[in-house]
Amino acid sequence: MSSASFLIYGASGYTGALVAREAARRGLRPVLAGRGPAVRALADELRLEARVFGLEDPAAVRRGLDGQALVLHCAGPFCHTSAAMATACVETGAHYLDITGEVIVFESLFARRRLAEQAGVMLLPGVGFDVVPTDCLAAYLKRRLPAATWLELALLALGRLSRGTLTTMVENLHRGGLVRRGGILTAVPPGHATRQVDFGRGPRTVVSIPWGDVSTAFHSTGIPDVTV
Repeated sequence: MSSASFLIYGASGYTGALVAREAARRGLRPVLAGRGPAVRALADELRLEARVFGLEDPAAVRRGLDGQALVLHCAGPFCHTSAAMATACVETGAHYLDITGEVIVFESLFARRRLAEQAGVMLLPGVGFDVVPTDCLAAYLKRRLPAATWLELALLALGRLSRGTLTTMVENLHRGGLVRRGGILTAVPPGHATRQVDFGRGPRTVVSIPWGDVSTAFHSTGIPDVTV
C-alpha cells in the first residue's frame, strides 16, 4: 500500500490528530477527513489532502473514500459511527480499521465477516490500546494452557481519557456490566466483582467492567468464560 492510499477519518479529534501528526512525522501522506472544517486546518498545517464529509449520506461516504485502499476510523462513539463507515468500506473495497473498545461494535463487525470476506475487505476494529495488549496476552495464555475454560484479565490504565472515550463511557453507563459465560455475552450488575491484583507495585483493588476483551478474547481464544 502506498502512503497516499489511506485515509484517517476523525483526524481533527484528539486521537485522530495524534495519529495524523505521527503519520506525517514518519513521512506518510494520509488523506485527513472528518465531519467539520477543523480537519482542513490540520491538513493545511501538515500539508496533506483534506476531505470533509459526514456519515449520514452513504453516497457521500463512498465518494469520500474514493481511491483509498484503507480507512483508519477514529471518530467515536463508534456505536454511532462504525456501521456507516464499515458499510462504505465493504462497498468500495477499502480495508477498515478503527480504535474502538466497544463490545457492541466488535460483535456487530464480527457478524459482518462473511460479507467482508466476499468483498475481499478486512474489518479490524480495536487497533488502539484498548484490546491489543490484553488480547495478545490472552492468546499467549491460551497457547500455554490449551485446556483453559475460564479467563480473567486485569488492566491498570494510566494517563488521561480523551473526550471521545469519556463520551462513550457516559453513554454506556445504563448498560451495566458484561461478562462472557458459556460463550454467551451476559449482562451483570455494574462492578459485580472486585478482587486484588498486583501489577508489580503491590496489590490494587480492581472492579469488573464491560471491556472490549469480553468480546475479542473469546474470538481469539475460544475460552467460553471471560471477565475483565
